[in-house]
Amino acid sequence: MNNDKKNIDVAVDELKKLIDTHNNIVFFGGAGVSTESNIPDFRSSNGLFNEKLNRHFTPEQLVSHTFFVRYPEDFFKFYKDKLVYRDAKPNKAHIALAELEKQGKLKAVVTQNIDGLHQMAGNKTVYELHGSVQRNFCTKCGKFFDLDEMMSLEGTVPKCDNCGAIVKPDVVLYEEGLDDETVNNSIRAIAEADLLIIGGTSLVVYPAASFINYYRGKDLVLINKSETSADRMATLKINAPIGEVLGKAVLDK
Repeated sequence: MNNDKKNIDVAVDELKKLIDTHNNIVFFGGAGVSTESNIPDFRSSNGLFNEKLNRHFTPEQLVSHTFFVRYPEDFFKFYKDKLVYRDAKPNKAHIALAELEKQGKLKAVVTQNIDGLHQMAGNKTVYELHGSVQRNFCTKCGKFFDLDEMMSLEGTVPKCDNCGAIVKPDVVLYEEGLDDETVNNSIRAIAEADLLIIGGTSLVVYPAASFINYYRGKDLVLINKSETSADRMATLKINAPIGEVLGKAVLDK
């Protein structure tokens, strides 16, 4: 057994003990939770070269409210190609978190992801800070479209089959504010937790990353491949793929 594997196994045993001794657990996660479901972090995507404007755009610019309004065709080309993964399935991290909720230990998932995989795995209490690709609404009449319905609408830019207006994903774009109710529920859950597990996030996206500052519990677990700004606060830090870690800690008997 190499030292890395031994160290991870020791850390997983520590995580198991923490999970066993806490009953108000909250999970705060980011893009790394879904990369094991073959959904890449969109920040690793290359920017789009727009021939009409003769310039490159960063991924952040491409999913901004301004870009959505001014260049809807380019917005939806990028959105459908880089942010929508209809074939993605929950991985061991999602399944483990659903199991912890089923056991009554996990009280909420607070996620920065927009893929809906936590609900697909079986989690009921999920606070989606940045919305979800699974929900789409007409910008004029408000008609709801699920993901398959939105993707099946004709044309690059989806138009409502009721009134003809653009159908917008229920996703928080750059320059848009987070939903107040979702924010309040997330902060309340984190503040009341007796164990906070942070996973698959580099904690660089604000204001979401700042929510962990409301945590008042004793134990904090951090599962991430790279270092984060919260490492110094962690009771337990595991630098490994989160699906592997949670799978061993929760699913392997």
